[in-house]
Amino acid sequence: MNKSAVCMILTVLLLASFSPARGQDREDKSAVQKLLEANENLRHRLDEMEKLVDDLVWFERVGGVAYIDKVYLTGPPRWREKNPTAQGAGNRVKFWSYVFIPRGIDTTKKYPLIVLPHGGVHSNFSTYYTHIVKELMAQRYIVVAPEYRGSTGYGRSHYEKIDYGGLEIEDARSSRDYMLENYSFVDGGRVGIIGWSHGGLIALMNVFEHPDLYQVAFAGVPVSDLIARMGYQTQNYRDLYSADFHIGQTAYENLGEYRRRSPAWQAHKLKTPLLIHTNTNDDDVNVLEVEHLIKSLQAAGKKFEYEIFQAVPGGHSFDRMDTRQAKEIRLKIYRFLAGYLKPPVSFNSVQDIEKAAYRE
Repeated sequence: MNKSAVCMILTVLLLASFSPARGQDREDKSAVQKLLEANENLRHRLDEMEKLVDDLVWFERVGGVAYIDKVYLTGPPRWREKNPTAQGAGNRVKFWSYVFIPRGIDTTKKYPLIVLPHGGVHSNFSTYYTHIVKELMAQRYIVVAPEYRGSTGYGRSHYEKIDYGGLEIEDARSSRDYMLENYSFVDGGRVGIIGWSHGGLIALMNVFEHPDLYQVAFAGVPVSDLIARMGYQTQNYRDLYSADFHIGQTAYENLGEYRRRSPAWQAHKLKTPLLIHTNTNDDDVNVLEVEHLIKSLQAAGKKFEYEIFQAVPGGHSFDRMDTRQAKEIRLKIYRFLAGYLKPPVSFNSVQDIEKAAYRE
């Protein structure tokens, strides 16, 4: 049973104990509101517990091939303060980032850096990415993975700092800058950014806004057009964006704000080598979004590479799985990145990827 189900059962049981009668007074309503608030807080506490457990799993699964650290950084202040005159208003947003450094590297030399933002509207960098991190370690990439504003597992306050397609982009950039400022063996001339889904959006927006900071980018099944997305997604999904602590308006109410946060409407800014992958049976980011991005880049006369895969098993996760076909597709990604980042070790076959998964 997942944590959402646990919270819901507790809420239903407690609500049942109120047995509200007709003409329920304000005190009863206030009690129900307090209960719902407690349920929301419990959900975030469960997220924090889950994150602590998953952090231990990171060390168990990847600790044999990587030095793992978790560093506390800052990004820009919130784009919109709840109370602009409150104590602490305007302070920079604090967030964590994972750092993975391959074991056995020569720290007197320089190594390429990969910035790897996670996906999900509200999610985090979990051990879902285990094999991808191990594959990057085998190629001798340094990896930084930001738990940007809005990520789960860090409490309700961090969750409600979400700024989808906004200042989360600068959190990823701050992670990049931290690595260059604090690790002498990171090569500032060999930095790439990669991501899938929401992480793909962050990768795209980073190279659009900061083209001189990255030598290459990969965007897998990237969220590309929030306006179109609001049209085909459910109301519950749309509510994540129009929440008071987020954009606070629907796409209907503020079309320009959703457009500002959408890569397809910023494609004219591209200057960085870019590879895009999408899948026609994606059950999360409909291929029409990515097609809009591709057509916008083409209309702007931009040079980039892309591939639209035809109904590959796995849907949204098609190239992040452990099937042979997924590994073959990841091999294409790694070859593209290697052409610009020149890692010490290059993958030449699927067998190289398979060996990376079971290195100790």
